[in-house]
Amino acid sequence: MLENITKHHNSSKADYRFSILIPTWNNLDYLKLCISSIKRNSSLDIQLIVIVNEGNDGTVEWLKEQGDIDFIISKENIGICYALNISRSLIKSDYMVYMNDDMYVLPNWDTELDKEITNMSHKSFMLSSTMIEPFDTGNPCVVVKNYGETVDEFDEQKLLKEYHALTTQDWNGSTWPPNLIHRDLWDLVGGMSIEFSPGMYSDPDLSRKLYEAGVRHFKGLGKSLVYHFGSKSTKKLKKSRGRELFLFKWGITSNVFMNKIIHVGEPFRILKDSTSIRLDILIGKVKMLFTSNKRR
Repeated sequence: MLENITKHHNSSKADYRFSILIPTWNNLDYLKLCISSIKRNSSLDIQLIVIVNEGNDGTVEWLKEQGDIDFIISKENIGICYALNISRSLIKSDYMVYMNDDMYVLPNWDTELDKEITNMSHKSFMLSSTMIEPFDTGNPCVVVKNYGETVDEFDEQKLLKEYHALTTQDWNGSTWPPNLIHRDLWDLVGGMSIEFSPGMYSDPDLSRKLYEAGVRHFKGLGKSLVYHFGSKSTKKLKKSRGRELFLFKWGITSNVFMNKIIHVGEPFRILKDSTSIRLDILIGKVKMLFTSNKRR
C-alpha cells in the first residue's frame, strides 16, 4: 500500500490554528466548492490537507495548480481510515478537523469552535459543527433545509443570506464530521481503526475510543454551521459490516453507545459515567452470542 502513496508539502507556514483533513474520491466539483468555502468563510489560519483516493477525475492536476494545499495521493482507494491516519505527519496545528469533501462551511464556523476551545482548560474533548442537510435522515443533530442536493443545484447566495436563522442549541454526541480533536488525543487512541475500512462505523468507533480514554465532553456547536450535500462518496461504496464489527469489538451496539452513553442529539451537558453501561454490555454480549450461533 505505501508504495502507491505520495505526499506533497505546499503549506507555507510552520504553524496553524486548525489543520483540516479532507479525504476525497473522484469528487472534484464538491472538493472545489468545499475548499473555496473554507478559504472565503474562515477567519483563522487554516492548513488544508487533502487525501486523494485515485483522483482520476482531474483532482490531482487541480491540487497541483493551487500551490497552497498539502495533499496526499493514493493510486488506489484506501478509504477514510487509512487516509486520515497517513495524513498525521503533515499536520502543523494542535487541532485537527476531519471534514467531508461534500461540505460547505458557513462564516464563523471556525471562530465558534475556537471560542469553545479557549473556554476550556483541558484537551479531552471532541467538538463538531452542526450540519445543515437538504433532506431528513432522522439525525437529531442536523438542521434540515434544502439549498440544493448537488453542486449544480446549490443556492449559495440564499444559504449565505439565511444561515443565521438556522443556528440551534448546542448538543450532545459529537461524532460526525466536521469534528475536531487535539492531536495529542488522536495519538493517544491511535487515530482511526483500520478494521472498519473503508470507513463505515469508524466515526462512532473513534468516539467510543475517546470515551474509553476518559473523554466526557462530546459537544456539537449550534452556531458553527456547515452545509452537507449528503454522503456523495459513501453512496458509491459497497456497505461494510461495520455495525456488526462495532458490536463484536465493544460488546454494545453503536445505537446503545450513541443514544444511552453519549446521548446524541440531547441538549449539551458534560457526560457522567453511565450506571447502566454494564447491563448494556451484557445485552451486547448476548447479541454477539446470538449472531455467532446464527452463522454456524
